[in-house]
Amino acid sequence: MYPPTARTTASRTRDRMSYDRAAAHAVLDDAYHCVLGFVVDGEPRLLPTLHVRVGDTLYLHGSTGSRPLLAARGEAGLPVCVTVTLLDGLIYARSQFHHSANYRSVVAHGTAHLVTSEDDKRAAMTALVEKVGAGRAADSRPPTRRELAETAVLALPLREVSVRARTGGVRDEPADLDLPHWAGVVPLRLTAGPPEPDAGVVAPVPGYLPATGSPTPGSTGSPAPVVSLPGPDSGAAPWWEPVPLHGAHVLLEPLTPAHADELFAATAEPEVWAHLGHPLPADPAAMRAVVAAALAARQDGERVPWVQRCARTGAVVGTTSFYEIDPQRRSVAIGYTWLGRPWWRSGINTEAKLLLLGRAFDTLGAVRVVWHTDIRNTRSQAAIARLGATREGVLRMHRQRPDGSWRDTVQYAMTVDEWPNAQAMLRDRLRGTTPVGRG
Repeated sequence: MYPPTARTTASRTRDRMSYDRAAAHAVLDDAYHCVLGFVVDGEPRLLPTLHVRVGDTLYLHGSTGSRPLLAARGEAGLPVCVTVTLLDGLIYARSQFHHSANYRSVVAHGTAHLVTSEDDKRAAMTALVEKVGAGRAADSRPPTRRELAETAVLALPLREVSVRARTGGVRDEPADLDLPHWAGVVPLRLTAGPPEPDAGVVAPVPGYLPATGSPTPGSTGSPAPVVSLPGPDSGAAPWWEPVPLHGAHVLLEPLTPAHADELFAATAEPEVWAHLGHPLPADPAAMRAVVAAALAARQDGERVPWVQRCARTGAVVGTTSFYEIDPQRRSVAIGYTWLGRPWWRSGINTEAKLLLLGRAFDTLGAVRVVWHTDIRNTRSQAAIARLGATREGVLRMHRQRPDGSWRDTVQYAMTVDEWPNAQAMLRDRLRGTTPVGRG
């Protein structure tokens, strides 16, 4: 966690604020550019520029002749404020007052210093290049000494940092809910178009470039895998996108192989796996195989897997997925959920479901969300019922357990008509829950 200071403490809507290190790093890594604020001759200046995070230092790209770089040459450095904003959606409310936006933003205060070591400058510039594509530094010519001399890099230690975010849907006043105006969310996302080779290029398109229409990757991950979507309807593509979802208790981010070891450490207890379709992984290698299978299902369009992080500590604590994805019938299931025992009843599971339900109903336009659980798993059944879902029946001999026996599956569902009341109930429940976690 970053300790709050006078400059980073919110004076209003404090429920949107966070000082979580992992959440701040995720926003900085997903954004390609930032705004650098500083003062020159008593006047404020704002400079859009490129950045990259390496550990707890933010590196900012600039020209050796620019005013902030010149001012940062001294031992005192340059007092700066850096901001990054990712716009995730526009909120259309029934009232003009409640129009808003979903976003994730970071504000960092501190003193920046010019990077003078040639080796450190090369390392920072390599990190900048790698941010646009893992492997790009080896696939391009490094800078010459003259080019290095013409480029300046500022280093800002990340010490005073705050995160501000809004997620979810419309928050109209109860008195306005019967107004005849359309209300809802228009999702926004940065996507990559088809690569356009320069004249004379004969080399094939590198594999690290993002697939057409995929969210552009940050420095912490590889391009999203290409999913074979059923049917010709390209409008269905968002149903298969594991977009990051952020809450006060939990952060949902796309599952990657890099999460496997942390998942094993968080969930290596028999009780967690007692009613799942896979036995308890014996070691980290077995967990890596479980993750690989989930990502293969993502590649085949069968699942959309997320990893769950504790928003307070940044620790990986579990995973969850969309599956049985059917845009034509506007239906999706939530499952393949495992959560480490220390985080049960912490608010993480409730908020993860709230975020996924909001994505399904408010963003994707689903009319129905489904859950399946083993008839023996009474704890899971009670948890699903507490979400506001309705038990619809039992699917007999529906799936085979790891021990070879056939399980009866209890099916629950929530419809779009039931979602507003369920959403309000879940939000009320979370207001009385203090974010917890280990570490």
